[in-house]
Amino acid sequence: MKFEEYRKHDAVGLAGLVAKGEVSAGELLDTAVARMAEVNPTLNAVTLDLTDMARKALPAKPQGPLGGVPYLLKDLGAMMAGTVTTGGSRLWKDNLAAADSAIVTLYKQAGLNIFGKTNTPEFGLMPITEPEFLGACRNPWDVDRTPGGSSGGAASAVAAGIVPAAHASDGGGSIRTPASACGLFGMKPSRGRVSFAPMGEGWGGASIQHAVTRSVRDSAVLLDVVCQPQSGDPYYLASPEVPYAQEIGRAPGKLRIGFTTAALAAPALDPECAQAVLDAARLCESLGHTVEEVTVPGNLAAMQQAAGDVIAASVAATLEIEGEKRGRPAEQSDVEDLTWFMSRRGMSVTGPAYVRGLAAIHAYGRAVAELFKTYDVLLLSTLGSPAIPIGWLTESIETYAPRLFDFMPNTQAFNNTGQPAMTVPLSWSKSGLPIGVQFVGRMAEEGLLFRLAGQLEAAQPWFDRTPAL
Repeated sequence: MKFEEYRKHDAVGLAGLVAKGEVSAGELLDTAVARMAEVNPTLNAVTLDLTDMARKALPAKPQGPLGGVPYLLKDLGAMMAGTVTTGGSRLWKDNLAAADSAIVTLYKQAGLNIFGKTNTPEFGLMPITEPEFLGACRNPWDVDRTPGGSSGGAASAVAAGIVPAAHASDGGGSIRTPASACGLFGMKPSRGRVSFAPMGEGWGGASIQHAVTRSVRDSAVLLDVVCQPQSGDPYYLASPEVPYAQEIGRAPGKLRIGFTTAALAAPALDPECAQAVLDAARLCESLGHTVEEVTVPGNLAAMQQAAGDVIAASVAATLEIEGEKRGRPAEQSDVEDLTWFMSRRGMSVTGPAYVRGLAAIHAYGRAVAELFKTYDVLLLSTLGSPAIPIGWLTESIETYAPRLFDFMPNTQAFNNTGQPAMTVPLSWSKSGLPIGVQFVGRMAEEGLLFRLAGQLEAAQPWFDRTPAL
């Protein structure tokens, strides 16, 4: 199959071609690998090539809803037997998995053909993808800019056409940030929707796994595939009564949508991002929804401080566990400066402080939930600006914190409330960079968001808008 034809289809479409015998899974893999060879030397999106393993695993007749579709795993959070998961860190360069994570098992059962792993910042700590160990990943829309993070390699690979969809995860915006920066659809599911088994939780329940995709229906089908609770999960949502794939064509009804052009954790949005929100509000109004300006309630500063403590303590625990495995404590030279700084902060977080931090996070979630007694959906910018230049965020330790929230002021909040949130590629900057717009729903209402996303996709399509790389 030629790349031009391959790129015309999403994952569901490619699986349909395989099922009808119009193309083989081997041909799809060949096309994906050829595209990877063409663009990856520039982008550095795929950092572990598993093509030989994927060829050996090709079944004669692929089964499952995504049978034969090439797929990529993020190099963080999901283990695949016989492969290394580095988490973007030299500390884990020999971290060989003995067994598949639950999500990988489900991907394989769905017929996905995993042929590589994608770039990620060390331990997923940054909203950019510039790890010292794996090297910087670049945005196909402008290779001097970041694809975002921490699922930056996944988003770069999808935007460049290596695959139509890729595994991703989100602990503070790590699905929505790169999807917005790369012109993709990105759904962060509700807490408890996707299992981290055999692990327990990530960052106090803030982290969740799913995917970045070009089409809404791919996201829906992939979530149907993986939203199967596993025994002993600390957070649990039952699988939906109506499959998400069936929600796409359903009318969402007349929704009450509250919108804001605020940057929740920064002084203000880039004007083009603010305009994107206003344009999306007008689009929603034209589709028959009631749209009103709102203020998002809750003590954001207290939540941020608490979330920072939880993340820092988690990093400290990670290094402590690794030290126990090695028989020596982890040292500063083992990790990047930010990781070491976070681990030192984490070592100072006491048990009572951790518990009080969780209480502050939960209090914030309850406050935000009050808004959703009146409104079905909250609309706001995904990011504070379009994709930033490579190196801008890490230019100085003094400017790191304010620049961090200038870039990603609006995503972390909804990891800590646990609500589903999606970024939709509805706008582009004057210079041609994608601008995602974020929609947040009530807890466990991914179905409603998928219905709205399908309506937006039909009204203002983006699938054929791709970078020229």
